[in-house]
Amino acid sequence: MPPLDISTISQLGDAIRREPRQIIPSSPCSACSVRHAASYASLTSDDHAHILSIASTRDVNRGQMLFIEGDPAEFLYTVVRGTFQMYKLLPDGRRQITGFLFPGDFLGLADDDVYAYSAEAVTDAALYRYRFKEMGALLTRYPKMENRLLTIASHELAEAQEQMLLLGRKTATEKVASFLLAFAERAAQRGEGRDVLFIPMTRHAIADYLGTTTETVSRTLSRFRHDGLISSPGNNQIEILDRDALCRISE
Repeated sequence: MPPLDISTISQLGDAIRREPRQIIPSSPCSACSVRHAASYASLTSDDHAHILSIASTRDVNRGQMLFIEGDPAEFLYTVVRGTFQMYKLLPDGRRQITGFLFPGDFLGLADDDVYAYSAEAVTDAALYRYRFKEMGALLTRYPKMENRLLTIASHELAEAQEQMLLLGRKTATEKVASFLLAFAERAAQRGEGRDVLFIPMTRHAIADYLGTTTETVSRTLSRFRHDGLISSPGNNQIEILDRDALCRISE
């Protein structure tokens, strides 16, 4: 996976709380939902206002494509609301999901002026978008943002290596346990709880991410519920009841 395209599952949402009903502010101000993301945390209110002044907004419906692999790369996006999945299509038509993105995450980093993966909205979503041709001046003015993007690239290279281990060496049961634990960790980074998880993606999408089948994912989750490791308190929710057991399984 090239470090600057597929591996764009950034960890910028350290202090962001996902709010499914949140509306993008009509004017750039301190109310911006991504204001406290790590990339922006050290900037002043005036700096935030300037950054948002060059941004436009875009709403995307559930199931809608934001861009498709091979499209000209015009924009870099910041997710404000909702969830996205990134994927590559294999020559035989199979889909490999490479990651999921949440509020505060960047997506659209590209190489050779085209997007190297496709991005689809898992839920209704909203984003800020910045034209690539304007990003150079922005990064020159705010070098801390450029440094953060380099940090993201390094971090995502490590993420890609973890994903290779997940796909290549772990059993199906280990993969599902690892997925739940990683999802919980990301939820905590966004300021959400680590025990009751809202998982909007389908079992089929999880299977495409883990490199297994939908039936295997469903059976494994059912076994975890039967064994008292997790429960399902509501639609698209999974509660982790025995984190230590999941950790032992994932290893």
